[in-house]
Amino acid sequence: MSDSLARAFATEGLWLLTLGAFLAGIVRGFTGFGTAMVYLPVAAQVLSPFEALTTLLIKDLTGPLIHVPRALRDGHPGDVVRLGIGALVGLPFGVWVLAQVPPEVFRWGVSLVALGMLALLIGGVRYRGRLTKPLIFATGAIGGFLAGCVGLPGPPIILLYMASTLPITAIRANSMLYLILADILLLAVLWWNGYLVVTALMLGVLMILPYTLGNWAGGRLFRPEAERYYRVAAYLIIAGSALLGLPVWD
Repeated sequence: MSDSLARAFATEGLWLLTLGAFLAGIVRGFTGFGTAMVYLPVAAQVLSPFEALTTLLIKDLTGPLIHVPRALRDGHPGDVVRLGIGALVGLPFGVWVLAQVPPEVFRWGVSLVALGMLALLIGGVRYRGRLTKPLIFATGAIGGFLAGCVGLPGPPIILLYMASTLPITAIRANSMLYLILADILLLAVLWWNGYLVVTALMLGVLMILPYTLGNWAGGRLFRPEAERYYRVAAYLIIAGSALLGLPVWD
């Protein structure tokens, strides 16, 4: 364990991972989503795909926990459970796809999905129908597949809820609760398939502090009446991270 921790501290680009974790925490704290879209393009420049996913999951299961009591009050836990069941169906297929492709494809996938999601959000593309139970299950399954292959479970869920008539506090709460549940499920699938690396687990532990600090700062900044400004800030951070994560800069 001590050797793994020492290797984690010796990781080349540790400062970049720390910065990515802090910025991801800020975005997560005031929007309820965006962690993977900020962090993974950064982490994929330093780590292998499964190592990047592991560090994401370990830190992501701790930082947002401080917001869970508020999210349970503001959100709709029943819908979150339906999303989680759908994610459990899609996750194994996504992990299988990731295991078949080289790391460069993972980096392209992470950055392009993040940029595509950003373009849809900015362009105002939304689902306009009713939020039925089968639709919520299906959206969770798509999110699970994306979580497994590019570590991004949030985009389908965000697009779905941004179209709803729910208040911003409920959207933020549902997104946050779902992403925590998706992280738990993905961690279990990676463990079951033998893809967890001890050094990456230690790196994830090291990322807890900057990520938690970012979550705290983001939570303190959050004001429902200033939603527009938070979204603009989040979009800029996501765009910068995704563009820098493209393999073309190597």
